[in-house]
Amino acid sequence: MKTLHVNEYDMAYLDIGEGLPIICIHGSLNDFRAWNAVLGPFSASNRLIVPSMRHYFPEQWNGQGGHFRMDQHIEDTISFIEELDLGPVNLIGHSRGGHISFRVGLQRPDLIRKLVLAEPGGTLEEDLMPADAAMLSEGAGSRAHVAQSAKRIAAGDLEGGLRNFIDGINGPGAWEKLPLVDRQMRADNAYTLLAQVNEGRRPYSKADAEALSLPTLFIGGADTTGLLPVVLQALAGHAPHAEIAIIPNAGHSMFRQQPKAFCDAVLTFLAV
Repeated sequence: MKTLHVNEYDMAYLDIGEGLPIICIHGSLNDFRAWNAVLGPFSASNRLIVPSMRHYFPEQWNGQGGHFRMDQHIEDTISFIEELDLGPVNLIGHSRGGHISFRVGLQRPDLIRKLVLAEPGGTLEEDLMPADAAMLSEGAGSRAHVAQSAKRIAAGDLEGGLRNFIDGINGPGAWEKLPLVDRQMRADNAYTLLAQVNEGRRPYSKADAEALSLPTLFIGGADTTGLLPVVLQALAGHAPHAEIAIIPNAGHSMFRQQPKAFCDAVLTFLAV
């Protein structure tokens, strides 16, 4: 593990392999350990750099103080890439990390060669929301869902809050099916949900999607339900240089559930 001092914070990261740089940005309740299943394939012929965002593991944070805001994490990612000074990188973001990566792509396309968004998290403005999907905007992954889970964690029911969040995203029983090591990772980052409630994440707009100038692969799991696949299709439908890949027999954690298929799709896109 290495650290890089960025915006008055020491960002921890893994740095593996040689070649064109790939940077992976994790999602909610995750950290650099989230990408363990794809470290080997991605680093075989590339330099793979996997940071933990501000206040995530290995920091032991209690959800109080600090600077846990979406805009802060976007700025941290931009500064992290600038400090590495490797030229344009391939940027991969999953879930909340997909939202961060989307915003980085809008603000600083000069830093990015290609963009991969794995079921980017967030909600849609009315101009992007299909009429038959509007009811999903307050469901799994929404601010209300995060707040419900965070309330349980703040009250001392750590496992109940984590179960509520994970089952809401991945379906009933998903928490119980997680390997113990994956449960521990969520527990290590549980208190970030307390701050995520008021992180200031903006909905995606049609103008946002149309302004995304980078070659972008939107990648999802065939079994994912709820708002996430709606967001993916809406953004991909308006981004001018978008491609879509759907991973069979996988849900929102597609790179952990089907790592070979995920890596094949991503590396094929990046190689062109």
